[in-house]
Amino acid sequence: MCRFWEWGLKTSNTKGICPMCGGDRQPGTTLFSVDLGHGVVVVRNVPASVCSQCGEALLDDTIAGEFERIVDDARTHKRQVEVMEMG
Repeated sequence: MCRFWEWGLKTSNTKGICPMCGGDRQPGTTLFSVDLGHGVVVVRNVPASVCSQCGEALLDDTIAGEFERIVDDARTHKRQVEVMEMG
């Protein structure tokens, strides 16, 4: 099983202050991509808490788990390119 933190994803269960810069976080969306070695997974419109100052995106645990499932599926099926949209 993959681990989302291996790809640089950051998770958070709370809204509020950005842990990177101290800016204000707001609900939004982001794009995440993962290079699997044999292929690439791109997921667009991922719901996230996005910092209005530095743009850092944090995922809640449920979304991070869904992202992990998508990447695991692409790895299992040896897909070279997987582009998906959440939401």
